Amino acid sequence: MPHVVRSTIIDASVDRLWSILRDFNGHDRWHPIVARSEIERGHPSDRIGCVRRFSLQDGSELREQLLTLSDLEMTFSYCLLDTPIPLFNYVAHVRLLPVTDGNRAFWHWESRFTTPPGREAELARIVGDEVYTNGIEAVRRLPELAREGV
Repeated sequence: MPHVVRSTIIDASVDRLWSILRDFNGHDRWHPIVARSEIERGHPSDRIGCVRRFSLQDGSELREQLLTLSDLEMTFSYCLLDTPIPLFNYVAHVRLLPVTDGNRAFWHWESRFTTPPGREAELARIVGDEVYTNGIEAVRRLPELAREGV
C-alpha cells in the first residue's frame, strides 16, 4: 500500500494559507492540473460529506468527498470516489501548523491507497509529484501569499 507524503514550509502565515486550502472547492484557482471544480448538489464547500466534481486539464473527471475539516486544528481529509487512474481506497490528509520563526506555515499532505499489482511506484510518483509537489509549488507562487515587507 503506497504512502505518499509531501511537506514544506510556506512563507506566509498559517492563517493566510488555511484561508486558501480550507476551501474544498478552491483548488481550481491554484492547482495547475485542475481546470474546473464544483460541489455537487449546491452544498457548501466546508460541509462534511460534500462531494467535489472536477475536471483536469486533460479532460478527465474526478470526484472526491470531504471526510473531515477542523478549523481549530487546520486539518482536513478527503477520499477519492471516482477517478480514471487506478487508485483504490485513496484517503488523503492535509495539516497546517504555525512556524513561529518568521510567521510561516508548515504544510503536510499525505495519502494512502492501493493500486493494481506492479503499479505502486508509478502511481505514488504521480500523486506525490504531479499532484502534491506541483500543487504546493503553485500555492507558493500565489500573490495573496506574498510576504509582507519583502
